[in-house]
Amino acid sequence: MITLENDSIKASFSPKGAELQSVIYKQTNQNYLWNGDKNFWGKFSPVLFPIVGGLKDDAFIYEGASYHLSRHGFARDNEFTVRQLSDTEVFFFLEQSCETLKVYPFEFHLSIQYKLEENMLSCRYEVTNPSHGKKLLFSLGGHPAFAITTNDDTTYEDYYLEFNADEELIYHKIDQDLICEETEVIELDKKKLPLKYELFHQDALVLKSLKSNLISLRNYKNTSRLDFKFEGFPYFGIWAAKNADFICLEPWCGIADTIGHNQELVSKEGIVALEPNKTFSRIWSISLS
Repeated sequence: MITLENDSIKASFSPKGAELQSVIYKQTNQNYLWNGDKNFWGKFSPVLFPIVGGLKDDAFIYEGASYHLSRHGFARDNEFTVRQLSDTEVFFFLEQSCETLKVYPFEFHLSIQYKLEENMLSCRYEVTNPSHGKKLLFSLGGHPAFAITTNDDTTYEDYYLEFNADEELIYHKIDQDLICEETEVIELDKKKLPLKYELFHQDALVLKSLKSNLISLRNYKNTSRLDFKFEGFPYFGIWAAKNADFICLEPWCGIADTIGHNQELVSKEGIVALEPNKTFSRIWSISLS
């Protein structure tokens, strides 16, 4: 495990998947990240690459050949190279291998930087295309799960999400990991979404038109809060495992296949086409109080 620490935050990471596994706010000794209970969902904050969500029949077609990729891609299951720069900054690095080329025929460099600054933890993704003549086609996303602390005084329903720029959420339904064209609308109460287990009994809320770039996780029983900020992600997912005490806030560059997709990677919705020798970068952060 890799540990970063400053006066406000202590965070731990696993080289497998470059996965954030705890974020402790030292003033209250509260871990704001989900604990990875395998009875519900055994992950913490997986990195989604080179796809986000599911593929139709778990496969895509590129230049006439078919390739098999499981949901959310392979980065979360691979060991990253680690370079820790200081007590408050670390880089994780992954590139193509003989094994990845069998299922994803692209060269790539994926770098993930985690950094602490006062009461904030930031996560920066950088994807570089090392090829000299071939576009790199990929999707990328975050999947951090934040703990909902329940006890005799506080329930899941005491928590809510507050959006900085949305009055309603228009979400797409999911059918067997694929996106439906059908949408439903949730009207927010003064930009607030009250949490309840039933929200996620039919899978995630998949949002294609979110206006907000800041979502706060708060509750009515105390003043603790988590502010989740993100820029440049055209899609967003909100999810929790059935009846589990966490909430995932998922910024995505890319999205699962639609039910009617032809499986061609070049025409996949949300796919990023990165030119040779270019770098793509996105960042999200959490601030604790």
